[in-house]
Amino acid sequence: QVQLVESGGGLVQAGGSLRLSCVVSGRTFSNYAMGWFRQAPGKEREFVGAISASGGSADYGHSVKGRFTVSRDNAKNTVYLQMNSLEPEDTAVYYCQVGQGRAAVTVVQPVFGPWGQGTQVTVSS
Repeated sequence: QVQLVESGGGLVQAGGSLRLSCVVSGRTFSNYAMGWFRQAPGKEREFVGAISASGGSADYGHSVKGRFTVSRDNAKNTVYLQMNSLEPEDTAVYYCQVGQGRAAVTVVQPVFGPWGQGTQVTVSS
């Protein structure tokens, strides 16, 4: 079964940057799109961004577009989320997820699929 291990979260001041990592095991990583979601207390889980299996295309949620970048290293079975110009509204637990296919648009919240433990990002003002 697929395993997802997120890391890289922490406390950062507004305007700062963080880089999150997610190591994936249990499947052929390069065959699937990968993405990120986040969830703040009292809010629903929100789509952040996704990248196609090849890394050739990416998509982002409107609230992070232009500030965050998803990338991947298929040789390391790892997907990254580079977060720049962080805002207090970005405070959340960040989770990675595997797509249902190769295209970035296949990264959706699964009905039965697993989630990792997530990594906490806290942005102070």
